Amino acid sequence: MSRFLSVLRSWLVMVSIIAAGNTIQSFRDHSFLSEKLYTGSPTLVNGLQARTFGIWTLLSSIIRCTCAVDIHNRTLYHITLWTFILAFAHFLSESFVYLTAPITIGVMAPLLVASVSILGMLVGFQYLEDSQEATSTRVKKRI
Repeated sequence: MSRFLSVLRSWLVMVSIIAAGNTIQSFRDHSFLSEKLYTGSPTLVNGLQARTFGIWTLLSSIIRCTCAVDIHNRTLYHITLWTFILAFAHFLSESFVYLTAPITIGVMAPLLVASVSILGMLVGFQYLEDSQEATSTRVKKRI
């Protein structure tokens, strides 16, 4: 496996662990979301919305961790990339369309993580293809 894919796997595990922590925080106290993310309309944040956000974050965490374990699974790789694209689109729309999440450090952090992850995964496609070509070449040589 290429060094880049190894680093990407570590990144995915780290992001997954952080997301799991955010999930726990969303279930424990919904004021976390109104104080850190949705500061433009904190009255819209309630327990139900926080738990929904927590489940969405937990699902993303599980997908990202699973991709880190099986990074050569192309379908899983694509789904993982989409989790970052959706998160990026969500926070951008909340910031600039719905105005519920003004650009603060609490919003910049997930935007930065999502954008770096999208970039990393797009670059990772090249290494993913290279490693699959090398594997198929080795299999053909054995036959």
